Amino acid sequence: MSSWRYTVRAASWAVDAVALQSVRRAVFVVEQRIPEELEWDAADAQCVHALAFDGQDAPIGCGRLLLDGHIGRMAVLAPWRGRGVGDALLTRLMAIAHARGHAHVMLNAQTQAQGFYARRGFVARGPVFDEAGIAHRLMTRALP
Repeated sequence: MSSWRYTVRAASWAVDAVALQSVRRAVFVVEQRIPEELEWDAADAQCVHALAFDGQDAPIGCGRLLLDGHIGRMAVLAPWRGRGVGDALLTRLMAIAHARGHAHVMLNAQTQAQGFYARRGFVARGPVFDEAGIAHRLMTRALP
């Protein structure tokens, strides 16, 4: 990769499913070994998604916002981690939630990613729980 430039935009399942699936399959199904049948659900079609692309328009990260203000399926391809992509995706999703009138957002953070979300103002709530064989914790954040 000659450049670490990327862009982030809002996306929809109807238009961008192939790009969204490519990132989520690489991160969740291949890297984290989540069974493919657990990764895809009917909520995808109802969500607003955020999608990050590298300088050659290849998808490198994604996330989604459910109707209730729940952020989920945050994923960034390994070579792009630590370069601001996750932060940009999260910022975009929070802005969309704010524009939709949500007073707060929530997410189920993998425990290994809790620090990432805590640095962005999310607060852990309740006990650790298992989701798809991975330890998670509910985190919330008020929106301005």
